[in-house]
Amino acid sequence: MPDTRTPPDDDAASCSPWHEGELTLQKHAGAVEKMDVLGRKFIRHCLLDQHRAFYPLLPFIVMGAVDGQGTPWATIRCGQPGFMEAPDPLTLNISVIRDPGDPAQNGMMRGEPVGLLGIDLMTRRRNRLNGTLIRNAEQQFSVAVEQSFGNCPRYIQRRNFTFVRDPLEPFVAAAEVSDRLDDDSQQMIAQADTFFVASYADRADAGRQVDVSHRGGQPGFVRLEADGSLTIPDFNGNLFFNTLGNFLINPRAGLLFFNQQTGDVVQIAGRAVVMLDSPEILAFEGAERLWRVIPEKIVLRRNALPLRWSGADDDLSRTV
Repeated sequence: MPDTRTPPDDDAASCSPWHEGELTLQKHAGAVEKMDVLGRKFIRHCLLDQHRAFYPLLPFIVMGAVDGQGTPWATIRCGQPGFMEAPDPLTLNISVIRDPGDPAQNGMMRGEPVGLLGIDLMTRRRNRLNGTLIRNAEQQFSVAVEQSFGNCPRYIQRRNFTFVRDPLEPFVAAAEVSDRLDDDSQQMIAQADTFFVASYADRADAGRQVDVSHRGGQPGFVRLEADGSLTIPDFNGNLFFNTLGNFLINPRAGLLFFNQQTGDVVQIAGRAVVMLDSPEILAFEGAERLWRVIPEKIVLRRNALPLRWSGADDDLSRTV
């Protein structure tokens, strides 16, 4: 049956494209009026044709989901290019198997809001969207697009990829659950130049909106504190403040770090604190503000990803 939904008329929208948390940070940055104009222009309620063509090229999708306890989790689901398709501007179909070892799986049920990030580490293209799961079969789910927008390529480290196993073959990585980072997890974080973060806000006018986004920098740009917390610099960016704005409303974060050579992932759920005027900002070159995550639950899954990555020889994306 053809999809009879029509994309809303963005120009007719009278309410702000930003919620209270995002507006607070835009005001702090002196960019409220500028971002009101840009938000209405660039945040769309459908996928553009270029993004519909983009998703089928990717070997993985980053997702943000919220479990039954209200905890956000970031995760990665993989497939051979073509495992995603957008049959119309309002729908993205994703063919993957369920992963019962993934703590995000509990938030990936029909009717649940999710955030997605399509990112090509080689070309440094990316598109973010949030929406609602409208179908959930054994090897496929579909997302109804509610918001979609592109991001610039800054801070993305270029990577080649290879598969080490069939992503459609069932594989359950044993989950090692803790409330503190072990030595392997700390090492993964200390060496990371890339990670992903999930967050969400419950809006009176739009319901729950889940976001998942990319963070990148020089290896070691995430600082491990003596008390087990993580301090992360927020560099100059697009001033959308989706993630940090969500934290001001709902200080809960889901982080995902991954080992490019082994496929190990560590997923961290914890409390988030935004630091706008701290003297600690000066310790992070290029940072405009900081945020800190105090881990409450940590899930380490070894060999969880069927993908492996290697750095591109001509990578010029490390400069912040």
